[in-house]
Amino acid sequence: MANMKTAISIEKSLFEQMNALAKKSKISRSRLFAIAAREFMQRNTNIDLLKSLNAAYEDLPEIEPIVAKMRSTHYKIVKDQW
Repeated sequence: MANMKTAISIEKSLFEQMNALAKKSKISRSRLFAIAAREFMQRNTNIDLLKSLNAAYEDLPEIEPIVAKMRSTHYKIVKDQW
């Protein structure tokens, strides 16, 4: 995988925090920013996936009444086995 150089502008306090974390973690600032960017992208992907799943299931009936009926039926089936 090829690396690309880039320049970014961030608040001084954030830069100092990232610099301190990089030193504490014994990794370069560049590596730390790459990790942060990758995690941000993954979080964004997960949010998009969750939205897609919610959209796919939004037309299903409400689950709680179904679960309540299943519990009642299950209890009737197993009540004499305990």
